[in-house]
Amino acid sequence: MMVMNAQLKISQATIWISSIFLGLLSSVPQLAASHFNVAEAIVNAALTATFALVMWYFNILMLSRKENKGRKQSISYSNLISSLLFGMVIMLALAWVQQLILSNINFGPTMLMVEVRGILINLVFFMFLNSLQQNYENQHVVMELERIKNDNLSAQYELLKQQINPHFLFNSLSTLKSMVETGDKEAGDFIIKLSNFYRFTLESRKLDLIHVHEEIEILSAYLFLQKARFDNGFTFTNTLTKKTLDTLIPPFTLQLLVENCIKHNIVSLERPLHIKLYEENDLIVIENQIQLKTGDYNSLGVGLKNIGLRYSHFIEKPVDIVNDQKVFKIKLPLIYEFHHH
Repeated sequence: MMVMNAQLKISQATIWISSIFLGLLSSVPQLAASHFNVAEAIVNAALTATFALVMWYFNILMLSRKENKGRKQSISYSNLISSLLFGMVIMLALAWVQQLILSNINFGPTMLMVEVRGILINLVFFMFLNSLQQNYENQHVVMELERIKNDNLSAQYELLKQQINPHFLFNSLSTLKSMVETGDKEAGDFIIKLSNFYRFTLESRKLDLIHVHEEIEILSAYLFLQKARFDNGFTFTNTLTKKTLDTLIPPFTLQLLVENCIKHNIVSLERPLHIKLYEENDLIVIENQIQLKTGDYNSLGVGLKNIGLRYSHFIEKPVDIVNDQKVFKIKLPLIYEFHHH
């Protein structure tokens, strides 16, 4: 996830006004001294303000570096130590400058005082900027989660539209009508399978993931309906093992892929379409030979995009497509129970 896209944004007015204010604030104790020295107060205020400005820009630059993006801990202790060490060096240099300008002051106590002051100022700046950065990162994380959620909802909506496809329903009812008219004994089974398929649609659309063996039940009902329509115009072989059948999959994934195979390729007794379902290196593979219908060049389109979006919601591995102009393969990564994102 992207958590930061730009440097920390702090207004110049905030940086300069706060630095000047700290400079003036550092001279307040001198007002209570028995012998107030205007020159000392001005030099002290100027050096403190300068230190504040330097540390503002140093911390902003350090916390905005690319290598710090995406870190998981709330505070980078290496950055904190770097900031404190750099601040001590800068404050030591400024204390030396102060000694050069005001030679009458005692360098030892003065150096100790300004170093302590510098550490406190630096800690306040670092913690403030770190807190601001965390807020930016949290906002980006929330936005990214919302984007993923919206993508998933869009995918589910497209899935539902494809499942309740009026053409599929029309073709199924036309096939049923022909079976009834010819007295086909399997007409009753066809009605049951059609009913089961739409029952699966209503039940599974509420779920994000189901077991592969449950998906196979959905696919079996769909294939029975298509067999009644195309007879031996296509074949389907399934060699998935029990281990793979117990993994998880977004509902209707296999059904949609098989539907696309049948929808976009020639299915006939003269040129039967062979569809294979098998596993390979922790992948579920659906394969078919390519024999596209005339003028059909958008083989998967929205359907494959839908599946890719749904998989990206659960696992970082991509859905792979292999097309060598002879065989078309879709490779789906396995989603193991209790180990998916």
